[in-house]
Amino acid sequence: MLEHRRANLALAALAVSTFTFVTTEILPVGLLTLMADDLHRSRSEVGLLMTGYAAVVVLMSFPLARLTQRVPKRLLLGTTLGVFSAATLVTAIAPGYEVLLAARLVVGLSQALFWSIVASTATSLFPPSQRGRTVARMSIGAALAPVLGVPLGTWLGQQAGWRVAFLVMAVVGVATCAVVVALVPSAAPEADSASRGAHPSRRRYVLLVLCTAIVVTGALTAQTYVTPFLLDVTGFAAATLGPLLLVTGSAGFLGTLVVGRFLDRYPWLALVVPMALICLALVVLYALGTMKAAAIVALALNGFAYSAMAAAVQNRILLVAPGSTDLASAGGSSAFNVGIATGSFVGGVIIDHAGVRSVALAGALIAVVAVALLLAEPHLTRTSRDSLETPAEPPAEGVMLDWQRAAA
Repeated sequence: MLEHRRANLALAALAVSTFTFVTTEILPVGLLTLMADDLHRSRSEVGLLMTGYAAVVVLMSFPLARLTQRVPKRLLLGTTLGVFSAATLVTAIAPGYEVLLAARLVVGLSQALFWSIVASTATSLFPPSQRGRTVARMSIGAALAPVLGVPLGTWLGQQAGWRVAFLVMAVVGVATCAVVVALVPSAAPEADSASRGAHPSRRRYVLLVLCTAIVVTGALTAQTYVTPFLLDVTGFAAATLGPLLLVTGSAGFLGTLVVGRFLDRYPWLALVVPMALICLALVVLYALGTMKAAAIVALALNGFAYSAMAAAVQNRILLVAPGSTDLASAGGSSAFNVGIATGSFVGGVIIDHAGVRSVALAGALIAVVAVALLLAEPHLTRTSRDSLETPAEPPAEGVMLDWQRAAA
């Protein structure tokens, strides 16, 4: 009983740490104008704080995970959260733009490693049969960050200055670090079942990473420019943007809760369905985006599906990782950030040439490619050397296996 309570508290601390990382990553979006004015820099230069951050995560996730794979998880998580807290503190007190940029890049380094190890650490606290449910519970923190963390951080920055918002995140990081170090067991690397893929498959993993990058690209092609879409196409007033984005974030929180009920029994379907819903939401936004009610429904559906998809991807990685789950998670983290950066770029190009409404259609067309690839997974992975070298998919994916046999 005591161990179970300790495991739940440790999981809660890990969920708070995901909340902290996601909030700190995207907080400059809400504080961009305040930071630009205070630092006497252009908004595009402050925007580089996000671009550089994402680039560090993409480039360093795999090397850092590989370099540290023999370090005990408690020590590694404690160090990662400690570096995050210190670099976020430097962000808050940075005397100029150059120091601020350097501090953000260090925060990006800590995040690159954090996302590689947090899921396997969380799932190692519970029996393998609860892996999907554990991933979903851990992901609640990340889902709440856009709903609570960024709005509250933006409000605090507006009231007390942008530096105070980052100072608060540094304090939260220190507190979370202390709790994680106190509660997470000091297990040796590869000493638990969560350190290796439950049903390893190199081809399925590569396909998963590819599909993740594609669907995130599609989602962010539209989501990055959802504000001008709502203003120019739907005709919402600027004052309503906050509540509208709150709808999206709240739906994302709900999506994380709902998908957690299916991850252990139907991990493949729990991934395909949210990706398909992203496509549907973007099609509705494009076709009916001039109608306010339809736009709200599309926003809510997109937020629900995106958060559910993110949790399902992490769960799927832990299942099909061909080797270390930490290294596999690093690849998944890089895929998300590649998709975020690519989607933002593609959306910007489309707006310049075809108008803001077109980003929704383009995003749907890109995302549907990922769905098609996942539906073709049985054919793409069948009778390959990889499938002969690795165990079959788990019985929990019974729906998938029935579909595979029908397709064959």
